[in-house]
Amino acid sequence: MTKTYEVRTYGCQMNVHDSERLSGLLETAGYAAAPSGETPDLVVFNTCAVRENADNKLYGNLGHVASLKAKKPGMQVAVGGCLAQKDKDTITTRAPWVDVVFGTHNIGSLPVLLERARIAEESQVEILESLEVFPSTLPTKRDSVFAAWVSISVGCNNTCTFCIVPALRGKERDRRPGDILAEIEALVAEGVVEVTLLGQNVNSYGVEFGDREAFSKLLRACGRIEGLERVRFTSPHPAAFSDDVIAAMAETPNVMPQLHMPLQSGSDRILKAMRRSYRKERFLGILDRVRAQMPDAAITTDIIVGFPGETEEDFLETMDVVRKARFSSAFTFQYSQRPGTPAADLPDQLPKAVVQERYERLAALVSEVAWAENQRLEGTVVELLVSDQSQAGGRKDAETHRMSGRARDNRLVHFTPGGHDVRPGDLVVTTVTKASPHHLVADDEPIEVRRTRAGDAWEARQGRTSVSPGSVGLGMPSVGVPAPLPPAPACAAT
Repeated sequence: MTKTYEVRTYGCQMNVHDSERLSGLLETAGYAAAPSGETPDLVVFNTCAVRENADNKLYGNLGHVASLKAKKPGMQVAVGGCLAQKDKDTITTRAPWVDVVFGTHNIGSLPVLLERARIAEESQVEILESLEVFPSTLPTKRDSVFAAWVSISVGCNNTCTFCIVPALRGKERDRRPGDILAEIEALVAEGVVEVTLLGQNVNSYGVEFGDREAFSKLLRACGRIEGLERVRFTSPHPAAFSDDVIAAMAETPNVMPQLHMPLQSGSDRILKAMRRSYRKERFLGILDRVRAQMPDAAITTDIIVGFPGETEEDFLETMDVVRKARFSSAFTFQYSQRPGTPAADLPDQLPKAVVQERYERLAALVSEVAWAENQRLEGTVVELLVSDQSQAGGRKDAETHRMSGRARDNRLVHFTPGGHDVRPGDLVVTTVTKASPHHLVADDEPIEVRRTRAGDAWEARQGRTSVSPGSVGLGMPSVGVPAPLPPAPACAAT
């Protein structure tokens, strides 16, 4: 009988991308995804160590799974990801029913470790301190045929005081441009029309092999791939963001007018304490230069509230940057002490009540600015890549039969298809009729519906997923993700 599995993912896009690989590995090893509502034979937790209470959340979930495992002989539990890399043997001490613990550098070992644990009838812990195999060389389970992550680098060379990711993901390692482009070409051949280039700091790409303009060259090369409609990337670092990247974005038609630029704080004093090697004016200057060449670019960000020593004046500087930057959205976080980070030992840790009050003020301002930015788009024409209804919300209202799609600037738009047969992966041109802080609405009849190869591929595989082998004719693996996702921080390290 085929064994079933479930992968539970926490944290950033890098973890989402790793979970695709884990699913692909398991299906290549003969597992099948567990039907909804059924207890699987294997549960894999792909963990995050950045968010507050990550440890408590994991052990709470492991406690629940322990009761399921007690009722199902032979069931296995595995824990991977950043928290596994950090805690190592602690996990099996606190949760001895866990069969396998593996780190961020050896996700390809999971099937072997599971079999070893089954034969030995004892927990297997394998945590490597450096990358074993670049994740993109591993098989991938794809739930979408038209949108994909493509990893261009792993690891991080920065030393932000609030972030533990460099210790868990290691130093930055870059893939060769030819390997990346071969993977994208293989994806396009399968029906993919949108790729998101993924790295901890994508604009640092090329440092390892000595080319400081490698990322802008990669963007331009993506523009020469026939059939690739949309290119996005996440996340860049303001300190390394250069004018050649802005020019490449503006001059390459399939690179989208969207930028996720993590701010973290608007106070120069706090940025210095965070070891963020840029200051407020440099950050705003980058946005000015981006908008000079791409006036309609949507810019999103990450902001941390309540960093140790943050004063009311520091916080008001952050509020000032939000007003000036006109972010289309922002991911706001309350600072929390993470063991193993330099900031955890800093004096002047702020009271929770102070952090909460500032967080609420910031969230209200972010919403106000985003709504104003969205209102400017009422009456404008947008091109939407239609999302998979089962993955991204689909039909929103029984009366309007709205569907969802992402505009070129990645804004979420709920639209009315009218009398058109619209499929996920198709492109729809329509007019924005209403704005809200977090999405747009387009209730007029579409101006144009373009049926695409991506829509054909989705239709051909409707109700099914595919597993691509570890290599294809071009010598690179295939990789994919569900329908286009909302902008999100790669992690708190960016």
